[in-house]
Amino acid sequence: MSAIEDEKRAAAEEAAGLVEEGMTLGLGTGSTVAYLLPALAARGLRLRCVATSPQTEQAARELGLPLEPFEALDRLDLTIDGADQIDPAGWLVKGGGAAHTREKVVAAASDRFVVIASSGKLVEAIAPPVPLELLLFGVRATLRALGPAELRDLPPSPDGGVIADYLGPVEDPADLADRLAAIPGVVEHGLFPPELISEILVARDGRIERIVP
Repeated sequence: MSAIEDEKRAAAEEAAGLVEEGMTLGLGTGSTVAYLLPALAARGLRLRCVATSPQTEQAARELGLPLEPFEALDRLDLTIDGADQIDPAGWLVKGGGAAHTREKVVAAASDRFVVIASSGKLVEAIAPPVPLELLLFGVRATLRALGPAELRDLPPSPDGGVIADYLGPVEDPADLADRLAAIPGVVEHGLFPPELISEILVARDGRIERIVP
């Protein structure tokens, strides 16, 4: 296992230790969450879990983790997810796995949102691409309004959205988040604000760094 994979596993296992009996739990998407799922399953806790993507749902079911549709719950105790970029202020970029809309909905509904990451996800400043989910209706007009952006060669999201990436500059994540959110046709963008995050667990040099934005 490479050093990066070791870090992902360490961060995921640390986060698994935060989960308590009887919790309602949001399960994120991505390569770091892939290490979280078996660590959770091994604990044998009684949980109510919500998956943020078909990939996570399939992997969780194979491990015997109990899943239910998010429609059955109006809040969650805890969500654990990864990130593509983490800047010094605690802004995240998510959506490399094209699940950022559901990930943001689940994170926002959680009392605590904990991010797990290898050290390479820490960046000095957010840089493109910033993932997007767009309505198919009028998608070319939406892309034009966005400026530099392009569609990904991917199937639609589980909710029927088109996956794209904003490729322009990211001078201020907050300003860009506001601009992207204000464009009609943008379902959701992959910028997650520090206010959404309870704690970031970063594995580095054999230890876990805890960052509270």
